[in-house]
Amino acid sequence: MSTKQPFLTDVKTIRERARKHIEQGAITESYRADRVTVLKLLNDALATEIVCVLRYQRHHFMAAGINADTVAAEFLTHANEEQQHADQIAARIVQLNGEPDFNPEGLTTRSHAEYVEGEGLIDMIKEDLVAERIAIDSYREMIGYIGDKDTTTTRMLEGILAMEEEHADDLVGMLEDLQS
Repeated sequence: MSTKQPFLTDVKTIRERARKHIEQGAITESYRADRVTVLKLLNDALATEIVCVLRYQRHHFMAAGINADTVAAEFLTHANEEQQHADQIAARIVQLNGEPDFNPEGLTTRSHAEYVEGEGLIDMIKEDLVAERIAIDSYREMIGYIGDKDTTTTRMLEGILAMEEEHADDLVGMLEDLQS
């Protein structure tokens, strides 16, 4: 007859572990991810989000033409949501005892997405759609890599991924509307 391991470690052990290395904050002995790698992935994601914010903002201000008002408003909405993603990522980096890299030098080389200005409304939408598709694949790979080794980061990335998929869907809809 096998003895079953208890669902939860005994409270005394949890309390003892919590008192060790309290300077590490949320990083406890049960954290199983490679923190250095996770921080690099998150800083690259932060750069990606910042580049996307800047591109969407440019597109918001540069949108011109008969359908520009509606599309420009959507660009601004996406820019604000990408900024929220950047803020979430930066906060998580700090929780993991890292430092968010906001240094503009090299921002585009750290970013997975490119900063392409686009010529005209349709081109801008296409460039934003390409960037969203890059972000979608990047976040999926990060989620797959981190998995259950850091469930908080994984859940955050899953939420961001869902929003990036919504953005891609919005952009496809805008393209269809403009090209019909």
